Amino acid sequence: MTTTPNTLKTPAARQFVPRKFRVFTDRQLEQIPALARLDAEARFDMQVVANVLPFRVNQYVIDELIDWDDVPGDPIFQLTFPQRGMLGEASFSRMAALLRASPSAQQIRALANELRAELNPHPAGQQTLNVPRVDGRELPGVQHKYDETVLFFPSQGQVCHSYCTFCFRWAQFVGDKTLRFAAAEAGELTRYLADHPEVTDVLLTGGDPMVMKTSNLKTYLESLLAPGLEHIRTIRIGTKALTYWPYRFVTDDDADELLRLFERVVDSGRQLALMTHINHWRELSPPIVQRAVARIRATGAILRAQAPLLAHINDDAATWARLWSDEVKLGIYPYYMFVERDTGAKRYFEVPLVRAWEIYRDAMSGVSGLARTARGPSMSAGPGKVEVQGVATVHGQDVFVLRFIQGRNPAWVQRPFFARFDPEATWLDELEPAFGEREFFFEPEYRAMLERVAG
Repeated sequence: MTTTPNTLKTPAARQFVPRKFRVFTDRQLEQIPALARLDAEARFDMQVVANVLPFRVNQYVIDELIDWDDVPGDPIFQLTFPQRGMLGEASFSRMAALLRASPSAQQIRALANELRAELNPHPAGQQTLNVPRVDGRELPGVQHKYDETVLFFPSQGQVCHSYCTFCFRWAQFVGDKTLRFAAAEAGELTRYLADHPEVTDVLLTGGDPMVMKTSNLKTYLESLLAPGLEHIRTIRIGTKALTYWPYRFVTDDDADELLRLFERVVDSGRQLALMTHINHWRELSPPIVQRAVARIRATGAILRAQAPLLAHINDDAATWARLWSDEVKLGIYPYYMFVERDTGAKRYFEVPLVRAWEIYRDAMSGVSGLARTARGPSMSAGPGKVEVQGVATVHGQDVFVLRFIQGRNPAWVQRPFFARFDPEATWLDELEPAFGEREFFFEPEYRAMLERVAG
């Protein structure tokens, strides 16, 4: 299609005024006026955590998404501002004591790095099993875990408009290059893709590619439309910009140019999918978000939504049911309910698997069929994406019923398996096989994969 002014305007009478993007990091915590509502101890606690785990929030989130009359319980406040429980007590106490002693920046950085190393910065084989090699050399900024899908981390998109407190990619944002995935250009990626016709989907991720100017994003997207890459049928963009900075699609200086770029990708015959991260239905409430959705959909791009189940933020069925229903109303496809990954501040946000399944089940029972496209609860674990299908009683024994949605070996996909019921378990590696089995069916092969990489 060819973009016209009418296409970009979409049916909406409301006119939106451009807004200047203003961001706060750990260095500017005390400059956020709304935090004056909290006492000095609470603000110090936030500073302690922000020196270990990344913090970044923008004025739009502060003004439009957080109910400051409900702080600290407000879910969006919990989603974006550091909470004391995000660190273990020992780690918190060590950093707190150091900050009270007027340390140097070097001392803070050294302790922060030590504490971060204890938080499993790269779970599920991201730096070992996921990184492809070409001629014995690692391909920078690329992950290839499942046959059909390649992840690409453009260097200019390795930041976000705001950071989520639960983020499993927190290691991208702490300034340690040894922990960071990034590629400055797409040349090596396209050469790799040309040699791998089994790849049908490329996911640009980060960080958030939508922090880039359209001119920079255009370079990456156009490279995927080149001759010889016709087997790339879907281009995905992982983003939180829809709800953290919806002006990106409406009033930013290059918003119209961005939408024309989306149209060009669609016109090429590829599917363009924005994989939006939406954690709570409140994020969809502002009219600017609804306008952004309408403009994106008018380009022919589709929107899918995913989020983890998180204590303190969305750990009840009513929240998920409303989230999925509101997404469908706007034309967004519910895609995944994830289990919080075993990294970073997991201790604060994790929910037992049985509770996660109960919430998923109850939320599904309260929505129409069009909202039941969300899969889950799903663990993005080392062997693959494992879904908790439920709890059953077999020969008098309570068991978790599990299956692979995706697997490092495609033969594992859709194969059910069983784990002994554990009401406290929160992750795959905390589960034990049921019915007297010594190990799960996939473990010998997965162990061999790990040994090959280690050897």
